[in-house]
Formats: sequence, C-alpha cells, structure tokens
Amino acid sequence: MSSDNEIILRFDNVSFEFGHNKHIFEDVSFSVRNGMKVALMGQNGSGKSTLFNLIMRTIAPESGKINVKQNLLIATALQVIPRKEMDMTVSGFFEKRFAKKIYNIDPLIDRVLEVVNMPVPHDRIIKSFSGGQQARLLLASALIQDPDILLLDEPTNNLDKAGIEHLTEFLKNYKKTVVVISHDASFLNSFTDGVLYLDSFTKKIEQYFGNYSDVVGEILIRIEKENRKNAKLAKEIQENKDKANFFAHKGGQMRLVARRMRERAEELEEAKVDVRKEDKAIRSFIIPSQPELVDEIIKITSFKVIKHHKAVTHKANISLKRRMHLLLRGPNGIGKSTLLEMIAERDPKSVIIAPSVRFSYYKQDFSMLNFEDTVRDSLIAVSGEKSEVDMRGIAAGFLIDPEMMNAKIGNLSEGQKGLVAFAKIVLLRPGLLILDEPTNHINFRHIPIIAEALNKYEGAMILVSHVKEFVDKIRIDEILDLDK
Repeated sequence: MSSDNEIILRFDNVSFEFGHNKHIFEDVSFSVRNGMKVALMGQNGSGKSTLFNLIMRTIAPESGKINVKQNLLIATALQVIPRKEMDMTVSGFFEKRFAKKIYNIDPLIDRVLEVVNMPVPHDRIIKSFSGGQQARLLLASALIQDPDILLLDEPTNNLDKAGIEHLTEFLKNYKKTVVVISHDASFLNSFTDGVLYLDSFTKKIEQYFGNYSDVVGEILIRIEKENRKNAKLAKEIQENKDKANFFAHKGGQMRLVARRMRERAEELEEAKVDVRKEDKAIRSFIIPSQPELVDEIIKITSFKVIKHHKAVTHKANISLKRRMHLLLRGPNGIGKSTLLEMIAERDPKSVIIAPSVRFSYYKQDFSMLNFEDTVRDSLIAVSGEKSEVDMRGIAAGFLIDPEMMNAKIGNLSEGQKGLVAFAKIVLLRPGLLILDEPTNHINFRHIPIIAEALNKYEGAMILVSHVKEFVDKIRIDEILDLDK
C-alpha cells in the first residue's frame, strides 16, 4: 500500500532505442507520485506506447534505471484488442488478464462490466462487439486486476458521448494512479493534474504540473519567450558582425576591435536557446475522386439495428451520387460498423454499388492494411500510373519519411498506420469513401486538415465518427441515425 504523495514510479537517466541506432528516449528522468492523474503527450510515433512497455517491463532500457515501488500492480488498457484474442469469449478474455487461475471469476467480471456500463453475456465472442464496445472491454480488462498504476492508451477511441462521460466520471473518482495517452483535450482537462511531454526531436521527456490546457499554455508562453530572446540576440549578433566588417577594413588597431566584435558575435550565437520544436502537422491535401462516375454510386436498401443483443432488419432507400456525404449516427454497438462491413462486402441484400466504382474503406482497427507489407509496398500497390517520386512526395505530406517508408506496417504506431491509410486513399482516387472513426489515434494537429480534405471530397462518402468537432467541419448531406 502506498501513502499519499509518495513517489511510486521513477525514471532515472533512461535511454532506449528501437532497432539499430533509432533512438526513442535519451537520458530521460521523471517521477510519478501516488494518486496522480498524468497525461502522456507527444507526436504520433514519438514513443508513447514504448514508454508504457518500459513501465510494464515488457521491454528493458538500454541504460538508466526504472524504479517501481515494490509489490505494486500495473495494468494497461491497450488501444486495440490483439487479433489472437478476437475469437475468445468474454470469460476467456478476462481470465487471460491473470497469471494464475481465478476461481469464481464471474462476479468480478460482472462488477467491472458494470463500471464500464456494458453488461453482456460472458459466453459472447469478442469479435462480435463493435469498436466502442471493445474499447470498454479493454478498460474493464485492466480494471479487473485492481491495479495500483492504471495505464490507458487512447481510451476514448470509438467511445460514444455517453461512454466518454461515463469513463471521465470514473477517472475523476479513481483513487489510484493513472497515466493516460489521449488526443482528446476536453477529456484530459477534466481529470489530469500533470503532463509528461515526449519531444520527438530532443528524445527527452518534459514534466509539467497542471491540466492539459495549463500545460499547453505554459509551453506556448515558453516558446514565445525563447523566440523573443533569440530575436533580440540575432539583432545584436548582426550589429556586431556589421561593426566587425566595418572596422576590419580600417587596418591597424581597428582590426583588433573587429576581432573582438566577431568573438562577441560568436558568444551571442552560443547564448541562443534551442526553441522547443512544435509537433509537425501533415500538409493540406486533396482526395481526388474517380472522375468518370456520373450516376448513382451506391444505394442502401436495408440495414440491421442491434438492441438488447438482437438484430432487427430495417428497410431503407438511401441513394448517393457524386458530392454526397452520408453520416451514420448511433450509440456504440447499435450496428454502424456492421453496416459499413456489409457495404464493403457488397452484400446484395443490403446494398447496390455501381460495378465500376473504386472504393476505399478506412477501418477502425486498420485491418484493411497488410501488416506484413512495408509502407512502400503498400503505397506502390495503389499508386497506379504515378511515379515513385510522386508517390514519395504524397507520402512526405503525411510525415512518412524514407526510414518509415521501409518499415513494416505492423511495426508502426497506430497513429502512423492512420497516416499511411490516408496516403493510400489519396493515391487510390476512390469514387466511394467509407470511413469508420478516422480520427482514432490521430494527432490532434492533423484532425482539422483531414476534416478539410473530407469536406472538399467530391466522391460519395459514408462517415462514422463520434467526434462532434470533427464532423462539424465536414459537409454532411444526409444523416442515417440507427437509433431512431
């Protein structure tokens, strides 16, 4: 048992590299006290999930020491359920969280399912749940262990408004330590009292106290101060250089004065501070649509609504042509992703898609990507007549650098997989775009740029998203609310 305010987790000069010479952290130090609620921030691919793995001891640092108070239990709720666990029952999924067999585990399962507001039969198969329901199961699988340190990786992904409100209230009242990765500013503001910021440029971790907004404000003030200081120094440096050039041509003693002026300029150069680089945002982009399509692109004739674990089929008459955007609404588990799957599979009972239509399907779990492919192979496959130079130019706009181009998709962070998926959409030039929660895992700086591209998209589009601020930026022509 830990006393209040006691340090229970400390990193002392920790360094870690992924593969040969790819530094993730260099000489990192920070501490977390008992009962703290800490947000973990940083650009996609900066090492947030790696930090969780170091805390969980599933990987070891190259150097330095990670100190965790003795006998503390750490549990994590991952971003996605591992594929190998998708065929398990709810009971089997929870049993797997324990090293030893837990007898009479059913009451424990019922208790944590109540906490995440999702009572379900214990014999139901995991893959039958929606993305939002799986997010709740992931949280419950960590809570059932009653951990002293709870690690949450993007816990609001796929959750509807009610799910996020329920999780927020739970975390506010949770007495133990929480470290959470999230890009949801309002969610983080509601319960955090500190921030660990992973700087992907310096490979350091900066520790701040206060909620998310306090920290963002503090960082901006610091950057402004550093920029002002550097601007003042730059002016003084230039003045010294100008004087040095002037006196250098005078000869005699004036050359000595010129040398001193140059030395002073060098001293001032060294006094300039490294301004903390902000996260890069992706470049603005356009999604070209299949140009030859003029008539009906897709017609939805029926859909299933799932309530009280039963599916009911409803008739529909929804027709989409070019420049028509459809929003699917409804709470977690009602059948939105199921309808998208039926569309992608061209289910003849539910949907008619014009035969010449190219479509791109952005799935929550990125299962539309082959995790064994390199990023280059995956992009080349949809590049059509574009040259490799053009393909790499488009990829660069999504922050896909030459090193990432040669990486296997399965080794990328979830956010990086999302950027690869958008690069593929641009290269494919689809006539129909199907998007299931496209903001999940994506850095908040990229989201307005993605919204702008979708707003201008001229093909037919079907969108599922629980993020109101994102949807509000996109032109929506029709709404299908599965709850009504």
